Amino acid sequence: MAEQLCEQPPDLSTWSADQLIARVNSLEQQLKEQTAKYNSTTLLLENPRPARKLKTARVNREFDPSKYSTRFIALKFAYLGQRYNGLEFHPNNKTPLPTVEEELWKALNKARLVFPTPNTLLGPDEPNWEGCEYSKCGRTDKGVNAFGQVVGIRVRSNRPVSRVRKPASLDDVARKREEPSRPGDLETTASSAVPVTSVNEDAPHTQSSASESASDEALSFHSIRDEIPYCQVLNRLLPPDIRMLAWCPAPPLDFSARFSCKERRYRYFFTQPAFTPTMGPAGLLTVPKESNSSAGRRREGWLDIDTMREAAHKFTGLHDFRNFCKVDPSKQIENFERRIFHADIEEVDDHRGPLGYIGKPGFQQYEHANEASSRYLDDSLKGQSSTPMIYTFTLHGSAFLWHQVRHMVAILFLVGQGLEPPSVIDALLDVSNTSGRPQYEMADDAPLVLWDCIFPREGADDESRIDALEWVYVGDNKMDEGAHQASSAKVAGKSGHGGVVDDLWRVWRGRKIDEVLAGSLLDVVVAQAGRSGDVFGAKAIAVKGIVGKSVGSQRVFQGGDGPRLVGNYVPVMQKPRMESVDIINARYAKRKGFEQKEETRETGG
Repeated sequence: MAEQLCEQPPDLSTWSADQLIARVNSLEQQLKEQTAKYNSTTLLLENPRPARKLKTARVNREFDPSKYSTRFIALKFAYLGQRYNGLEFHPNNKTPLPTVEEELWKALNKARLVFPTPNTLLGPDEPNWEGCEYSKCGRTDKGVNAFGQVVGIRVRSNRPVSRVRKPASLDDVARKREEPSRPGDLETTASSAVPVTSVNEDAPHTQSSASESASDEALSFHSIRDEIPYCQVLNRLLPPDIRMLAWCPAPPLDFSARFSCKERRYRYFFTQPAFTPTMGPAGLLTVPKESNSSAGRRREGWLDIDTMREAAHKFTGLHDFRNFCKVDPSKQIENFERRIFHADIEEVDDHRGPLGYIGKPGFQQYEHANEASSRYLDDSLKGQSSTPMIYTFTLHGSAFLWHQVRHMVAILFLVGQGLEPPSVIDALLDVSNTSGRPQYEMADDAPLVLWDCIFPREGADDESRIDALEWVYVGDNKMDEGAHQASSAKVAGKSGHGGVVDDLWRVWRGRKIDEVLAGSLLDVVVAQAGRSGDVFGAKAIAVKGIVGKSVGSQRVFQGGDGPRLVGNYVPVMQKPRMESVDIINARYAKRKGFEQKEETRETGG
């Protein structure tokens, strides 16, 4: 700097005009920069920035279950099963898809609703139901859906802990429940009370209905209005294709979702026609429908609903279903008798949609439907829709064996296609003459739904079969008369943004649009095929082959998206037989090193 000050200033008289202009511009630029720097410094001194507060790191406090009470409840929920490997989780059995129980466990655990007993044999992310008094009703398989699945479980409650009265001793509680004392219990339930207890108690808790109600009144605690909105909490954490529908605040004493259920209801959905009919004479079956000779021969793809209904009724009553299930030798089941209360083929009231070509000549169910002067030939054909119709095989029973429903409906599909007579069901139910199950394929899993689970009142007669559990459904506002209105947060969860209806609408709409687009594309393709001729004419032949047969192989519908090619069809009673149940069980018992001891047998299920 000193050297710069000592330097002699330049002799500007010798500079040219351009040099002088450049020098002036340079000095002006330096002046602007110095002025800007000075102004910014002055503003900072006059208005200093407030010191930024350092964010403290969030500390994940250890959750203390002893500060909360618990209660035993039942949960009713639904799921679409195609993305899941069934309901049940099996430790040390890695599956390609998650199970519904894994998703349910993650939601319950994340919401801090369950306090399981630690189990070192399970991983941190594996479901651990120990100490949760967990039970489940229907153990659905991979791909199967449920609209009324039920579990029983002990969960965290909003009820204050301080006022919970402890019983005198474990023995007193056990005496009242008429069962051995269980030190691990968190509470005991009363059939008409709302069982709640603190988890830091050393003994179970029991109260009479009157004392429970009096205690709640003293606490100003409403057992539903003031409780955690269990369904809403879990629905925020569960995948969109698993939805909580309801919860039961007061299950009966010793409630078990599995053993207290006295009736399980299933529905198996299918379309009519079952698959797209083959156009023209090549799609006609060789045997005409005897009851309607005026209609001519039936076209493949269409099912005989009346004959299927006749066959379904044969399942009603108490029967041995060993020929309608898959045998699991590890359970050593010996009793295969199950009671069916209701079995029928029912039409689903569905609106008309795409695939209108099904109702056009050349695709209709009967040969001469094309020639009718009006839409229908006679009264017997008035059930034929211009678009595919939806039916269900509806089944109500006390309990079911492994894959029983899918085996039953598989036989009904064979009957509906005219490949088997209804009497095949009588032959399969006659286990004295058919001790080993013929090796036929069971129906597809995707259309099967566990529709509902029924829990009758204890001691009710078998004919009533009415669900006695008092469910609080999502959106219900069950409060005492005169109580203040619950907040919208308490009763919300059914409709509106984030509600279960809104969530399921999004799931349905995505799949409905897929259905509409695929159906419309089918209509377009079929219409394009007719531009070179009358594709819908009665005499058109679009497929070369023998009349009444598919080219090279019999097409058999088994509940999936399309028929399977099975070559020359072999009737069920002529197929190779599986070994009898006794032989299968005995071989497994011998391999495992026991001789069918009583503790290895399972006769229920």
